[in-house]
Amino acid sequence: MSTTPDNAVRAYLADHRDAFLADLVQWLRIPSVSADPGRTEDVRRSADWLAAKLAETGFPVAEVWETGGLPAVFAEWPSGDPTAPTVLVYGHHDVQPAAREDGWHTDPFEPVTVDGRLYARGAADDKGQVFFHTLGVRAHLAATGRTAPAVNLKLLIEGEEESGSPNLPALVTARADRLACDAVIVSDTGMWAEDTPTVCTGMRGLTDCQVDLYGPDQDIHSGSFGGAVPNPATEVARLAAALHDADRRVAIPGFYDGVIELTDRERELFAELPFDEDRWLVTAHSHATLGERGTTTLERIWARPAAEVNGIGGGYQGPGSKTIVPAAAQLKLSFRLVAGQDAEAVQQAVRDWVADRLPAGIRHEITFWGATRPCLTPLDHPALQSVTRAMGRAFETEIRYTREGGSGPAADLQDVLGVPVLFLGISVPSDGWHAPNEKVELDLLMKGVEATAYLWGDLADAWRPS
Repeated sequence: MSTTPDNAVRAYLADHRDAFLADLVQWLRIPSVSADPGRTEDVRRSADWLAAKLAETGFPVAEVWETGGLPAVFAEWPSGDPTAPTVLVYGHHDVQPAAREDGWHTDPFEPVTVDGRLYARGAADDKGQVFFHTLGVRAHLAATGRTAPAVNLKLLIEGEEESGSPNLPALVTARADRLACDAVIVSDTGMWAEDTPTVCTGMRGLTDCQVDLYGPDQDIHSGSFGGAVPNPATEVARLAAALHDADRRVAIPGFYDGVIELTDRERELFAELPFDEDRWLVTAHSHATLGERGTTTLERIWARPAAEVNGIGGGYQGPGSKTIVPAAAQLKLSFRLVAGQDAEAVQQAVRDWVADRLPAGIRHEITFWGATRPCLTPLDHPALQSVTRAMGRAFETEIRYTREGGSGPAADLQDVLGVPVLFLGISVPSDGWHAPNEKVELDLLMKGVEATAYLWGDLADAWRPS
């Protein structure tokens, strides 16, 4: 649908590929590890570098935004068309910790290209996928003869994603007027495989907690008192065992309230993917699949809510025996949420469930550590169709759909800004996010550049949100 000519885009990218990669290598050399207090100035240097490069790209506004922690970068390039959609691109410029002794073949902050792969911390997660937008918008302009993008283009690149985005909700709320848009494009994601390009349509949400149980005022003799008083370690085990029913469904009353079920078409799309369960089990370091009866593995990790025991403890853990009734025990739980579920309602359901199952004589406390809401874009949304067409033109093949089983900060943008979130990424599972020898496939990286060059024109042509 877009009038952006393919040949002109590809010619521009061929002419500017080397300079683009040289700039990316320069950025990757900055060890912007947000989790390391000793790298705070490096994170700030990364933000300054990106803001300067966005200004050089042509963005008339490119600013470093302070937060309660580490800085984010904001950029804006108005289209000049008052009816054009406004799109906000989200990504992050901080990276995971990395050191040669972790198993890296080379220095993680000295990028190396081998056999068409660029190895460096942040090459895929997320500097490479952020940076392809700079060349993509320039190719879009060069191929169309425009002096400004076909959409009102904004970027928000945060500096704390790898540390849990603790200041992102407050930043988005405080800057909601500057970040106002019609859709968010997240370029912090990936595809199914090199030969199966895909677009992600949603992420699960998350809420997690610790349940502390208290029985006797101190550890007591299990011979003198055992069998006659409640044991908090036993009750923790009973809670964990009662979390699922015989069909492996979460047994907490009200947990599934509001869940948006998969459509038949969505199940068909999942089934079209070349899923190899044995290979997936190798990746999962597991020996069998298990989950909610009547659902496939992909449905379980992408589109069904889940509850997991993350840790359980209490009583004596040392060598040999110690015959006691312990004074306390703990249970750590996490809940992955899907579209339609409300995190606060789930938290209250968990509180009620725990309280109803405990006997007299057991006191308890539940601590929740916040929540990330799920996000889902309907398959027929016009902005999603534009992303799909742009990816299809770049890869010259049919684009399939996935979801993401994990959780991320995208939902904060969706909730505060009240707009759909879409995903455009080119990373593949072998890129090794968070692992030693992280890399990005350079040909795929350029496909990401090409897709963004087509996307802005397609969105402007196909979608005029009210």
